Amino acid sequence: MNPRQIELALQKQRLQFAAARQRAAFVAGLERIDSVLDVVDRVRDQARGLRDHVPLLSVLAFAIVLIRPRQALRVARRAWFGWMIYRRLGRSLEPLVGFLRRFAA
Repeated sequence: MNPRQIELALQKQRLQFAAARQRAAFVAGLERIDSVLDVVDRVRDQARGLRDHVPLLSVLAFAIVLIRPRQALRVARRAWFGWMIYRRLGRSLEPLVGFLRRFAA
């Protein structure tokens, strides 16, 4: 082999090692994001499970309003604020979350 081919082979090998290091660093960063997305998925699944118990939750909410109206109003305000934040931020983050799920899989 001539020296030019040897130099190109060495450069190729260096680039492959650099790419492997970058890939490992990127995967390590995605593992942190993946753990956060796992928590979000669990919360979403539990919220879907609550839909099966709507009558029970409605009775419970009505009882709380009758027993502690001031606390119920405070919780309702916080829930409304959280819902508004979710509607504004949640929809704008959906494309990013979908991309990260496809990329991590």
